[in-house]
Amino acid sequence: MTQPPGFGAPQDQPPQGGFGAPPPPAGPPQTPPPPQGPPQPGYGYPQKVDQPGPYGQPQQQPGPYAQPGPYGQPQQPGPYAQPGPYGQPQQPGPYAQPGYGYPPQPQYPGGPGTPPGNSGSRNPFRGKPALVIAAAVAGLLVVGGTVWAVGSGGDDPKKPVAEESDSAKPSASDDPVNPGDGDGGGKEQEDLNEGRQAGESKVLWYKTGPDAPGSGADAPGMWITDKTAVKAAYKQLFGYKVGDGNPAWDPITFDQKICAVTPQKTAANKIVVAYMSGSSDRAECNKLQEVDLDTGAKGWTGKVADGDLFDSTLQIELTITGKTLMVGRSMSGTAYDVTTGKKLFDKSKYGDACFPSAFAGGPKLIAVSSCDASGKNEHDEVQELDPTTGKAKWTQKFDKGWRVARAYSVDPLVIYSTNEDKNAWNISTFTSGGKFRSQVAFDENFAPACDWAIFARDLTGCTGAVADANTLYLPTEATSGANEVVAVNLANGKEKWRVKSPADETMLPLKIENGKLIAYVGPTYDAGGQVVSIATTGSDHKPAKLLQNPASAADVENGFYSKAIDWVGGRFYLSTTRLSGDDDTQEKLMLAYGK
Repeated sequence: MTQPPGFGAPQDQPPQGGFGAPPPPAGPPQTPPPPQGPPQPGYGYPQKVDQPGPYGQPQQQPGPYAQPGPYGQPQQPGPYAQPGPYGQPQQPGPYAQPGYGYPPQPQYPGGPGTPPGNSGSRNPFRGKPALVIAAAVAGLLVVGGTVWAVGSGGDDPKKPVAEESDSAKPSASDDPVNPGDGDGGGKEQEDLNEGRQAGESKVLWYKTGPDAPGSGADAPGMWITDKTAVKAAYKQLFGYKVGDGNPAWDPITFDQKICAVTPQKTAANKIVVAYMSGSSDRAECNKLQEVDLDTGAKGWTGKVADGDLFDSTLQIELTITGKTLMVGRSMSGTAYDVTTGKKLFDKSKYGDACFPSAFAGGPKLIAVSSCDASGKNEHDEVQELDPTTGKAKWTQKFDKGWRVARAYSVDPLVIYSTNEDKNAWNISTFTSGGKFRSQVAFDENFAPACDWAIFARDLTGCTGAVADANTLYLPTEATSGANEVVAVNLANGKEKWRVKSPADETMLPLKIENGKLIAYVGPTYDAGGQVVSIATTGSDHKPAKLLQNPASAADVENGFYSKAIDWVGGRFYLSTTRLSGDDDTQEKLMLAYGK
């Protein structure tokens, strides 16, 4: 098959400005940064064209497949070796700050970080530098994959909000901004709508987080239905009424900490939560609980069995496709009927010592496998699986050295891959039959905000990468001020159009709604964020404002570190994906805006 043209190199970079880089919090000491090396040319420059592509064909332009850096030089050591906003080298999280309670994280040249959220186990050979792989293969096989997420939490320093005359601002809302039962409710918060200006949205409700251990705790997932907004945090699941934030049902408390959740919900508004078997170092992430988002009712329960030798459930990943729940271990997966918990099939070792190491769900069920990891034919493979039987509908092989790092979209399938030895990357699009369709064929520093993981790979853990049938929408890196959103033609990998953020803050695509692209523009210390819509067709792509969040709540909106964000039913939802465990601050959990 003829190799499509190559392209530049997007990085899992931290968004800039209020959305991506809040002030460093007070609290536990931060992980010390690595020594700063001399600056290198960045990704996205033209590369030599005399190298073979990832699939064995010469490239007309340098793709991510086995290409050297710009102009024959090694590419810069990832987006994370550059000075951060406070004069320190940035960590490999998406928001430039290391998480509380985490061990020091390795820095590495060339590989993208894996920046909001948290998810389960992936192949230990994926998404890490070659030096780490070479030194840790044996140990990784023993421990499986473990996820470490970017920290979130502490309040920002309070910033003054200018007061306008009474005639210039609407009255404070009669609805309670921060209702609740005290556990994650935070009744004592100030009225975040006080001082709200004409034309601004209002804070519908705001929730503070539950107590977490000093080492911190994950707060994965966020699910919105017509009735309920649901958030997981540490050992609990909270459900709030979307309109006023009052508890929709009593919080669900699990015996041990939550370790994985399904990013998707079923058609019947149900999710599956995984929690630990105990609190010791040997505890596994293997207990499953189905939950109804609207009622809080518990459904079926189950326990995930261990796989073969080295195939552990120390961490797992969960994903839903139709009626199938896929549970991924470190080297295999098991599918269940999500409505009953009944086992459907196993996805285990096959072919050339290929071990399934990551899964992506939603419209389709995608599996990524690592093959012949210790042999000469080492490579990754991508498959689409029949969600009922587990049979592979098609298989596509990547060349040696190329690691499948992200699925920017599942349908259509868009894969972001990296080559650590070459300090290179690639974005490939696929046909519905699994054939290569195109590659991004121009140089750009793209920067979707992605979950950060060390020994794990969260395929669908990126915010800011959105696709429809014919176009991929990606945010560019914002070195300072505004960034841009670029529309990429999936047929040929070329740019269709681009549009600049309407404010001096990062703009991230969220979803396609009614044929338009919905995007979030981050806040500053004295101005709230925005939700905008962008026409995907025609010649006018100027962002149209759907929601302007109030400046009176800007410091709270800006204080969420690791973020989950969503736009549903004309409301904007924001939540953290990590609790710091700092007893000196009132931790943020969730915030909802509307008109």
